[in-house]
Amino acid sequence: MTPIEWQISDLPVAYDHAVSTMEARVADIQSHNAAELVWLLEHPPLYTAGTGARPEDLLDEALLPVFETGRGGKYTYHGPGQRVAYVMLDLRARGRDVRGYVNRLEEWLIRTLARFNVTGERREGRIGIWIDQGGGREAKIAAAGVRIRHWITYHGVSLNVEPDLGHYRGIVPCGIGEHGVTSLVDLGIPATTAEVDAALQETFAEIFAPTGPPEAGGRRLLRWRLPHPGR
Repeated sequence: MTPIEWQISDLPVAYDHAVSTMEARVADIQSHNAAELVWLLEHPPLYTAGTGARPEDLLDEALLPVFETGRGGKYTYHGPGQRVAYVMLDLRARGRDVRGYVNRLEEWLIRTLARFNVTGERREGRIGIWIDQGGGREAKIAAAGVRIRHWITYHGVSLNVEPDLGHYRGIVPCGIGEHGVTSLVDLGIPATTAEVDAALQETFAEIFAPTGPPEAGGRRLLRWRLPHPGR
């Protein structure tokens, strides 16, 4: 198989542009005209509504733009300081196991957080990765939401590095209102986006079987700026 490509966008990417770019890439992967891709980026401040979003979980519809999206899950926030990883993989060559794929995405986030000495945990019946803050308090630090078309994945995960946590007040994040949200910087870890990107790239190879030659580590890094219409 062709090595997985990596793209890193240095400027915020408009959400609708990101979705159309992913859909085009999914079609190309499905027809064997493009390699699998992991795309690291940020969005301008916005909310997205997954297929399970409930109207009552949008608390302030005037606070930020809201985008309907075809990924699984409920309402979530994206914005500067949050690293989004859109993952476009061909599950036809990876076992066609959707639950296993989501589990690997979560494990990827857990191992990435471990690089910063943060213990991320799953919770039964909840989406995302959680931090035990002691005294019965928990907070969400990372989210996952995927869509699969013709066994090609897209959308992916997000990890809070240093977002404006106040922006979460306009929604019930992922439909879970009894717990908070946090970030690496909120936990006292002054991580940079570049450091998080490096950790994501290193741990990805541990979780997903490499598809490239051993000397390439199964990945090919392409750093380039995509166009940003709508900014």
